[in-house]
Amino acid sequence: MKTLPPSKNWADVKVGDELPELVIELTPTVIISTAIASRDYQDVHHDRDLAHKKGSKDIFMNILSTNGFVGRYVTDWAGPNAVLRSVKIRLGVPNYPYDQMRFSGKVESKELVDGEGRLELEIRGANQLGDHVKGTVQLVLPTRA
Repeated sequence: MKTLPPSKNWADVKVGDELPELVIELTPTVIISTAIASRDYQDVHHDRDLAHKKGSKDIFMNILSTNGFVGRYVTDWAGPNAVLRSVKIRLGVPNYPYDQMRFSGKVESKELVDGEGRLELEIRGANQLGDHVKGTVQLVLPTRA
């Protein structure tokens, strides 16, 4: 069982800090199972033949799965006590099977508001075709241990 790292403390985070890279292997199973888990039964997310008929080179990841991976990326870095307040993303190129999505990110802003340690992160998830997802995530971190 994976042990969670301790939560980041707001005071220890600096504007400009970079988040460590996270690589997601884009297997057909990942693309299909995450679409089904999010109750997205659109054929382009699980049926290669129908995806081809609709003009796609293959099945591709749905936005709900992408959003879930964005949340995972941020909370893996921030720790279990982080509270996501806002996730704003835009999709770019598709995530097709047999590629990788590489997440990167950095701390864009930091402020203390009414005792709440707020951060805004810029995130990017790219594959060999280019940027699959870009956006910002606002979260709150503990202000003391």
